[in-house]
Amino acid sequence: MADKEIAKKTAPKKSDKPSFGERIKKFFRDYGSELKKITWSSKKDVKSNTIVVIASIVVVGLIIFALDMGFSALISALGKIY
Repeated sequence: MADKEIAKKTAPKKSDKPSFGERIKKFFRDYGSELKKITWSSKKDVKSNTIVVIASIVVVGLIIFALDMGFSALISALGKIY
């Protein structure tokens, strides 16, 4: 019985809930404060990281191309034998 009384006392009332407009304002305030906490990389870091990513993509692409050509030649050679 005591638990029910505590639950009634701590339950939020409908009037305690902030309005839709207040919640939107709070969202944008929080959004702005979180945006200020971001540490952006320098232009030099972004440029070097971009070059590394592009070079990695090219290398992996060439490896996949070489494997594809090798397997195609192998399948073609096996097709001629059988």
